[in-house]
Amino acid sequence: MPLLGSELILNPDGSVYHLHLRPEHLADTVITVGDPDRVQEVSKYFDSIEFSTSKREFVTHTGRIGNKRLTVLSTGIGTDNIDIVLNELDALVNINLETRELYDRTRSLDIIRVGTSGGLHEFLGIDSLLVSEHAIGMDGLMNFYHSEANYSAMVEGLVSHLGAGADIVRPYMTEGSQELINLFDDSFHRGITVTCTGFYGPQGRQLRLRPAIDNFIPKLQSFNHEGKVLTNFEMETAGIYGMGSALGHKCLSVNLIVANRATGQFSSDPGKATDMMIQKVLGTITG
Repeated sequence: MPLLGSELILNPDGSVYHLHLRPEHLADTVITVGDPDRVQEVSKYFDSIEFSTSKREFVTHTGRIGNKRLTVLSTGIGTDNIDIVLNELDALVNINLETRELYDRTRSLDIIRVGTSGGLHEFLGIDSLLVSEHAIGMDGLMNFYHSEANYSAMVEGLVSHLGAGADIVRPYMTEGSQELINLFDDSFHRGITVTCTGFYGPQGRQLRLRPAIDNFIPKLQSFNHEGKVLTNFEMETAGIYGMGSALGHKCLSVNLIVANRATGQFSSDPGKATDMMIQKVLGTITG
């Protein structure tokens, strides 16, 4: 049965509503960045750009490095935007936008987040790189879907460890694509990433409002489940992994540690460090 217009919303030109993309605009490998201005910082390394568009915070460039076709897309901040981006990327490859019907076969994308992150331990030095093997979502997104999001003993242990206030969310655990993880060499740390639903209270910062979970960052730092610790935190990875896995896409998050909450340090030149990360990721996936 065709999807109703209120469920699959399209623009007058037949493109998906928020991303303003049509199927022919999308490569099989998609790099996501949070900041719209960072799209051009990635695509400047393309040999050619065949398509570009923008709508709201969603900026897209599609082009090639050698024979490899790539799309780089800005998501904006947070898993609420990830819900939009992953659903619309999937619609582009798995729904016939003209008939509004699902294709008989499903197509899988490689989706690689390239973003900044905060480190939770001293061993994650400023400007170091980390690929997320797993992510724990404190954002609640995957609780709205039937999915393979995991409510494991590790998650239950984290809720208990956080104590009072942890009932404001139901954390879930997701994992990245092992195939994509294996592309990256030992210069990239491996870790478990916490995805927060905001930047201030949800990351333990206090301006005028007191966070509901006291000592949130120290509790994340001291958590240990069977020898495994939480390495870093940001605002999109768990949503990408959860949505991507449920929809049949391979996903990976690459994190640049620009701040370290254990040492109180912040990158002296985050722009230069971000450019280094972009070049290493592009070299890895196109080499």
